[in-house]
Amino acid sequence: MTGQRPAAERATDRWADVRRRLRARGLRWTPQRRVLLEVLAGVDGHVTGAELVERTRRIDPTTTPSTVYRTLDVLEGLGLVSHSHGLEGRQEFHVNPRADHGHLVCPGCGGSWELAPDEVAELVAGLRDGRGFEVAVDHLTIEGRCADCARAGMARA
Repeated sequence: MTGQRPAAERATDRWADVRRRLRARGLRWTPQRRVLLEVLAGVDGHVTGAELVERTRRIDPTTTPSTVYRTLDVLEGLGLVSHSHGLEGRQEFHVNPRADHGHLVCPGCGGSWELAPDEVAELVAGLRDGRGFEVAVDHLTIEGRCADCARAGMARA
């Protein structure tokens, strides 16, 4: 036995102390923030801010988009969520990720794929060694054409 608890249990632990941490920053614990945290605790992977607004409004229709986005900013500062940008700059939040990762996005088909840190290790090392630049892999988005769209483009030529 490895001693690891189920992912759902670890995700719950992640949110257990948020109320205290928000108050330590001088922020109030509001019903809207509580609902957002309930929604986030049930997310595993990627979600847009608009989707979070919609999900919280299903539970509490008084929740405003500004409350959701301000709280997401605070939660990102606490290291509980992170964001990246998808197609057309659409902001996506990573909730309960298994590991930091970037993304590949294809505007041709709208596809998005996770990019593991080891897949960009050479690029990251080159930027660090050559420029002294530390890459935040979880914010890395590379836009291009996927293999299917590239093949389709070649077939049309």
